[in-house]
Amino acid sequence: MFSIDHLSPEAAEAALPDLAALLHACVLQGASIGFVLPFTLPEAEAFWRDGLPALRSGARRLLVARQGGRQEGRQEGRQEWRQEGRQEGRIVGSTQVGLAAPPNGRHRAEITKVLVHPEARRRGLGRALMLEAEAVARAERRSLLILDTRSDDAGEALYRALGYAVTGVVPDYACSPEGVPEPCTFMYKRLQAFSRQIGT
Repeated sequence: MFSIDHLSPEAAEAALPDLAALLHACVLQGASIGFVLPFTLPEAEAFWRDGLPALRSGARRLLVARQGGRQEGRQEGRQEWRQEGRQEGRIVGSTQVGLAAPPNGRHRAEITKVLVHPEARRRGLGRALMLEAEAVARAERRSLLILDTRSDDAGEALYRALGYAVTGVVPDYACSPEGVPEPCTFMYKRLQAFSRQIGT
């Protein structure tokens, strides 16, 4: 059982310990999400704390998956999950939707930091987080989503299954937690018919 919540800046600040534990566990299990070993819990908490201004300004939205919440709302496959509602249960997943863009790019959004705790994988959390991120983008009238992921990672397979197309692969783009350069795959998905006249 799990639920999907949208965290306000205040809720995100209150959840900093849980968010830090999630990020820390993912990096220690080898997730390539911008950090290298050694990586400490205070460093993980600092990452989330540094992101609070973007949440407050509306430039970024934070979604989390909670374990043990009461289920109600949408159903995806065998997993049920709810949007909004009471915030309860341990945070076991998260993603962010970046909405900040120059005037000629306000039709697009970027999905970043799709995290699922190692103990909560293979339960559909990644898919549920991605679907909710897409709903956020649609609500903000964004017609194009972009993201990047370590090539041939489990995330790439998920994004392909959700309809994301590959724009290209850059070799040695980012280092693994162990410091080894690895390739990165850049992907996109159109959410609706694209208008060449931005703002219409």
